[in-house]
Amino acid sequence: MATVSTRVLGLPASLERTATERCLVMGVVNVTPDSFSDGGRWLDPDAAVRHGLELVADGADVVDVGGESTRPGAQRPSAEEELRRVLPVVRALAAEGVSVSIDTMRAGVAEAALGAGAVVLNDVSGGLADAGMADVAAASRAPFVVMHWRGPSQTMNALAHYDDVVTDVVTELRGRVDALVAAGVDVEQLVLDPGLGFAKDADHNWALLGRLDELHALGRPLLVGASRKRFLGSLLAGADGSPRPVEEREAATVATTVLAAQAGAWCVRVHEVRPSADAVRVVAASRAAAEPLGPGGSAS
Repeated sequence: MATVSTRVLGLPASLERTATERCLVMGVVNVTPDSFSDGGRWLDPDAAVRHGLELVADGADVVDVGGESTRPGAQRPSAEEELRRVLPVVRALAAEGVSVSIDTMRAGVAEAALGAGAVVLNDVSGGLADAGMADVAAASRAPFVVMHWRGPSQTMNALAHYDDVVTDVVTELRGRVDALVAAGVDVEQLVLDPGLGFAKDADHNWALLGRLDELHALGRPLLVGASRKRFLGSLLAGADGSPRPVEEREAATVATTVLAAQAGAWCVRVHEVRPSADAVRVVAASRAAAEPLGPGGSAS
């Protein structure tokens, strides 16, 4: 496996230490009416804040707050509506000492959320949806999660064509890294996400999960978000061919967490935190135990 630094510029010191020990866990708070997994459950700001605090209690290192669904076919809310949804939640969670990530494709929302206390930018478009995102990232010097993206939710399924999905994703992510660095973003701010489920079919997703080590060639930490996604539901389809319901995909999600952590992922993004928080600790303990013992019986 290629050597990949776990250092991410701007990451809170406590998270930076943890990231040297194990895979981080990012818990999801969708402040939306239409997200595929839990749309509407946390639309009320008070409910969203309570849920975020519950995720932290369950072991989340970061809480990712988003006000726009990115499920296939989703329609975008206005910028004003997205701000109305996320800012009270970001502000309240940050006031409780939570490390908050803002999940947005809009530079204005990102900038406002950082001002409200968010410490991580998470843009599923990798800065492609809003040219101003690079400027916000460069000015803030906050950690910036850059996902592989080929187009908006309404059209992304038609863009799932690759010669070799892993090679192509690596090439396209490298292009985004180069463009962002040219725009003034420090390369050490960047965390890369292969974008499972975004302009990718089930076979593409499995190839990326099975060959995550090849993405380490990019030299930046990886975030993996497989939680409850459709390719897991399809894998677990019933005898009638119907996909496993979203709420019954947690065991499969935890299996992807283990695969990602074993492959050296920096962070996993999940909806139900505790099982994955347990899983990354198991992987870390197993890896530590496998290290050769040095003089005196200590791990080298």
